Amino acid sequence: MKKNLIALSLLGATALLSQAASAADVANGRALVEKYNCASCHGKDYNSPIDPGYPKLAGQHADYLKHALTAYRRGDTAMNGRNNAIMSGQAKPLTDRDINDIAAYLHSLPGTLVVRK
Repeated sequence: MKKNLIALSLLGATALLSQAASAADVANGRALVEKYNCASCHGKDYNSPIDPGYPKLAGQHADYLKHALTAYRRGDTAMNGRNNAIMSGQAKPLTDRDINDIAAYLHSLPGTLVVRK
């Protein structure tokens, strides 16, 4: 019984550590959007893009942002890929961790997106 409790405790601790290790880093996300100058197209507050065809990013769902950045990184030759000369070039060097951090940062910002009516 005691061995089972110890094993269960270790399993729980391992799960918590792996969850903490995979948690997104909002500060790194901010540094990355500044490094890649995302504001030049999506606006300094990420709510006022320079072209109405460009999406507002502030407050956007993190899962959607991760999906979109991953699709741009894949390009149009892969399944579920996206093709845009600017975004594909920006997303190519990003790691999965970078994408998670960027998505977490942009999701944390106050946005003007309507979630419910």
